[in-house]
Amino acid sequence: MAVQTAQADTFTALDSCFTADLAALIGSEPPRGLTPNQFIDLVEEVRYVLATSSLGNFQDAGEDLDSAATYLTDALTEPGADRPALLARARTHLRNAIETVS
Repeated sequence: MAVQTAQADTFTALDSCFTADLAALIGSEPPRGLTPNQFIDLVEEVRYVLATSSLGNFQDAGEDLDSAATYLTDALTEPGADRPALLARARTHLRNAIETVS
């Protein structure tokens, strides 16, 4: 149970840090209180919008978000995964995507 709580806390921290910026990238209001799966869904939604853009920097950001979504999903679903390392990689890709578009 402690692992699930720590995992949920980590996703809550990622939600707090990145949800508003991700929502702004697609021109929507930031959702509140996302579950880990909902946060991943938001990352994938923004990835789709950016990746289908004709702007190179948006496409690059979409690639970073694709990597972030993969790391987040693995951290959530892979038994025995090194969750802290996966979440750190996801955080790096999220930050890079937002910086690339800004």
